[in-house]
Amino acid sequence: MINQEGWSWTKLGDLISIKHGWPFKSEYMSDYLHGRPIIVSIGNFEYTGGFRFASTTLKAYTGEFPQEFILKPDDILLAMTCQTPKGEILGIPGRIPDDGRIYLHNQRMGKVIIKYKDKVDIDFLYWLFLTREFNHHLVETATGTKILHTAPDRIESFGFLLPPLPEQRRIAEILSTWDRAIDLTAQLIAAKRQYKRGLMQQLLTGKRRFETFVRSKEIQVIEIGSIPSDWSYVSIGDIAEQVSRRNTVGLDLPVLSCTKYDGLVDSLSYFGRQIFSEDTSTYKVVRRHQFAYATNHIEEGSIGYQNLYDEALISPMYTVFQTTSTVDDRFLYALLKTEMYRKIFERSTSASVDRRGSLRWNEFSRIKVPLPTLQEQRAIAEVLNACDQELSLLNRKLGLLKKQKQGLMQQLLTGKVRVKT
Repeated sequence: MINQEGWSWTKLGDLISIKHGWPFKSEYMSDYLHGRPIIVSIGNFEYTGGFRFASTTLKAYTGEFPQEFILKPDDILLAMTCQTPKGEILGIPGRIPDDGRIYLHNQRMGKVIIKYKDKVDIDFLYWLFLTREFNHHLVETATGTKILHTAPDRIESFGFLLPPLPEQRRIAEILSTWDRAIDLTAQLIAAKRQYKRGLMQQLLTGKRRFETFVRSKEIQVIEIGSIPSDWSYVSIGDIAEQVSRRNTVGLDLPVLSCTKYDGLVDSLSYFGRQIFSEDTSTYKVVRRHQFAYATNHIEEGSIGYQNLYDEALISPMYTVFQTTSTVDDRFLYALLKTEMYRKIFERSTSASVDRRGSLRWNEFSRIKVPLPTLQEQRAIAEVLNACDQELSLLNRKLGLLKKQKQGLMQQLLTGKVRVKT
């Protein structure tokens, strides 16, 4: 039995009011420059709560506006518009940071104003706004079809069980501690990714080597910079061959898609719906240990390595190839996924024979790659694989922390688990 003694059924409107933002005029909006006030927009929200000003476009305002729409640090804004039919971000909260910049309260988002500070804690409210129940209430009462809208009175009509003020503060403190653990893990993942990128750049071009494999300290200058003189510099066509096997017999195999960052993925699982054709008779069969790239979009980095299934299918718009025994596929794949080679693909696509934004095998196979001995390739691949395994563990930890936080929110914010104050 749930012990909710001391908790009272309350509506948000009994504790807070929601204030509309100002309709800032687009003719006075410009790219952000230091010192100018920033107009907060829906695009600045992190969809799991909070703002992401560091990674989203900032717009400044150069016109006149009422001073009451200048936001203060720790002010909470709620997203009152959502462009997805399920309304996933409707009511998502964000807190204004104390970073020395001026932020403006824009239309289509509501500012939370507390009426009675002796009854409700602002930090507790922030977590309440992140609950599924709050989001569902706003979606169910929203207007619009393609674009959903909520309003102050609909937000204020949300009912919930309110714990005593000391318990509110303790709940907010516990959840904030959990959030800090998530943030620290996310920062560690970002740092590890940055370290891996730097390590890849050094290892894949021979700037950093294993002494065991060094036969010469000399370097050779090539198109992409310089590599050790005891490395080869070969065309892809010298170490790989195109494969083009069609699904003419109608094999019932998983269909793959190629993504910029994750390479080849199971299309149904990744996108959650079928985006490929019902008729796969023209699709290509891609076997385990073969590469595939989007012939028309490789300049975006859309190249993958098939290590998911013994056999799978891929759109006929992809080019499939496999390497010879002189190549460790992990080394080559890491090299081809670098930003350096994405730029090479971009240049090669622009200079291709048909000039239709595609890079067919004839042109792709002429691209050159640095190639150490097979043993050195394997050693490099093992180091990068160890980095990937570490990142995989950290991402798994991050996912578990987020899942546990959701469960903890459900327990604490409903009174199923009580905390001591």
